[in-house]
Amino acid sequence: MCAHVLVAEDDMNQADLIRRYLEHEGHTVRVVHNGRAVLEEHHRDRPDLIVMDVMMPVMSGLEACRVLRAESDVAVLLLTARSTEEDLLTGLDLGADDYVTKPYSPRELMARVRTLLRRSRASVGPEEQVLSAGPISVDPARHTVLVDGARVECTPVEFQLLRALATRPGRVLSRTQLLERIHGISGYITERTIDVHVKNLRRKIEPDPRRPAHLVTVYGVGYKLVGSSRAG
Repeated sequence: MCAHVLVAEDDMNQADLIRRYLEHEGHTVRVVHNGRAVLEEHHRDRPDLIVMDVMMPVMSGLEACRVLRAESDVAVLLLTARSTEEDLLTGLDLGADDYVTKPYSPRELMARVRTLLRRSRASVGPEEQVLSAGPISVDPARHTVLVDGARVECTPVEFQLLRALATRPGRVLSRTQLLERIHGISGYITERTIDVHVKNLRRKIEPDPRRPAHLVTVYGVGYKLVGSSRAG
């Protein structure tokens, strides 16, 4: 699963370490050292994945992520020395697909890279049909989401979350079940991660994200996707 990966890290030693591990796995790698360079490189040569430090000069990784999400659904993995849950969730709220906290094991980082690339390139059989719930259609083969016939750009994680819910419309999936489907088993990810991804999805698929009619909360249990509903 070779890919073009953009690495953004202002620590030269860390940047070189990440580059060497990625190249060892067969990926082509471009390294930059600030958030503004991330945007310039993304416009020049669209990468398959961006591995980006949060704390960088000129423009932070968080700000770069915010700008990227206004124009692209490229997979984004954040590297952060901030270990509090609120700091980590801020990155997800801005549209990052995953994060790794420093100090990290290079093997753990490569495992996260493989997972993200696998999700963004998820292959499906030609027999798999379009999944629907009311005005929402999820096409696994084309990796597209339509709401009332209009295409909605989703990140790889958002797509997998919506796909899981659309596979069983009306059925409640717990946060743990959703977490296992999109991240696998990981001690670094908490169930609140799902809440952030759900909030971001609602901004894209709901007429009024504050009163969701389709991606509905079942309090104390989890979430379900329905054709229509009262606020949940």
